[in-house]
Amino acid sequence: MGGQPIFILSDDSSRTQGRDAQSSNIAAGKAVAEAVRTTLGPRGMDKMLVDNSGEVVITNDGATILNEMDIEHPAAQMIVEVAQTQEDEVGDGTTTAAVLAGQLLAQAEDLLEDDVHPTTIVEGYHEAAGIAQQAIVEATLDEELDAEHLKAVAESSMTGKGTGDVSAERLAELVVETIEGVRTDEGIARDEIRVQTQVGGSSSGTKLVEGVIVDEEPANDDMPRSVEDATVAVLDMELGVREASIDAEYNITDIEQLNAAIEAEEGELRGYTEALSEAGVDVAFVTDDVEDRVASALADAGILAFENVGNKDARAIARAVGAKRIGTLEDLDTDDFGYAESISVEKYGDDEFAFVEGGAEAEAVTLFVRGGTEHVVDELERAVTDAIDVVTAALDSGGIVPGAGATEIAIAERVRSEAAGVSGRKQLAVEAFADAVEVLPRTLARNTGMDPIDALVDLRAEYDSTGSAGIISKGQTGEVGDPIEEGIFDPAAVKREAVESATEAATMIVRIDDIIAAD
Repeated sequence: MGGQPIFILSDDSSRTQGRDAQSSNIAAGKAVAEAVRTTLGPRGMDKMLVDNSGEVVITNDGATILNEMDIEHPAAQMIVEVAQTQEDEVGDGTTTAAVLAGQLLAQAEDLLEDDVHPTTIVEGYHEAAGIAQQAIVEATLDEELDAEHLKAVAESSMTGKGTGDVSAERLAELVVETIEGVRTDEGIARDEIRVQTQVGGSSSGTKLVEGVIVDEEPANDDMPRSVEDATVAVLDMELGVREASIDAEYNITDIEQLNAAIEAEEGELRGYTEALSEAGVDVAFVTDDVEDRVASALADAGILAFENVGNKDARAIARAVGAKRIGTLEDLDTDDFGYAESISVEKYGDDEFAFVEGGAEAEAVTLFVRGGTEHVVDELERAVTDAIDVVTAALDSGGIVPGAGATEIAIAERVRSEAAGVSGRKQLAVEAFADAVEVLPRTLARNTGMDPIDALVDLRAEYDSTGSAGIISKGQTGEVGDPIEEGIFDPAAVKREAVESATEAATMIVRIDDIIAAD
């Protein structure tokens, strides 16, 4: 071959290898983590995100921030996936997972500079993660969760988030009531919980409705606005003149034929009302159009009807009231219908909502979230959704652990104590994992106005003395205290998932030493 070079990549490709590739990936991961780090804790700050069209999102929710950011670097995208996995699995702890992943990368960078092989770092991190999981199990409170515990978990998840003029404590009470409404012997029926938002009014107007709320208005203004003891039909059909399935032309030669055609059409339209009325239906939710003449006739018959109801809402209503979804009005049976104690139409500003309460079958519940502006409502919705998810995780997925950074201190101390038994350079990676975990209480301390180094020293001393130490926000600053006494708790599942997902992402990035990209 005469020593001539062989080109296997196109001219449009770029390649980064070795330490440069590792440095690029680690820097990208750290940058993403730093972007959300200041949002952590009860005194975390918000981020304003503006897209190309000028739409603004204001939030301190980690998952929302990372999803809204226009991130191109593939390693940074992996940190975003960490947050998304955390959100999908347990509904909270996204910032914790992202910050931990970033710090694991920062520690790995120092080890790489000391010539520790990436595989050694990966092995050490995985061993440390196993020790961390054991520490979480040991930190889990060995007692039955009561309403006060659940309120504390919900409030902890919402502390620091924008909740308008309603306190996190009040929202936590509503969240626990919501959970209790769908709690069964088999667990929490999470699918039976809905969050409905409405801009306008005070956030303190947020309330729990034992039923389903849909953003719908009556098909006719003359229909009743409220129905008690309602027999409910959910119709997957159009209430209008049926069109022929084939192309056809009709030749009408005289007025009698025209009158007959009109009468046939009117008869078909009357038939809808007669069928529903004779079957005893009080309220109909229709997923397709309701022709104006049919809507008028239904109003005359005292039947409340809603048209073009979305499939998701129709499914929720049918499940709540115990109705079948009907595709034809022929051979109706009482078993096809559902029941609700009351269905009412309420107006908020220019919008109308149908409240379906006291359904016969499912214990469906809805949190009706109010707020003065769209930004307030959006953030409030994210806050209560996270709170619902963490309470569900606490009940269904393994209990609660002390919050305020106390569990991370326990993890770090346990990992360090076990590191002495790890041989070779892998011990350095295990110790680095412990240092990385402590970024979370350090960040909490910084965000509450404390000196992070002094706070960490005090936390370690308090933990050695009492076995429980966290950063407790007090006024304009914070102090080291016992989060159990303060009623600050997190679901154990959130900690387990954060450790697992952050470790997986960090180790995957550390192992990459070659980046080939198409320009």
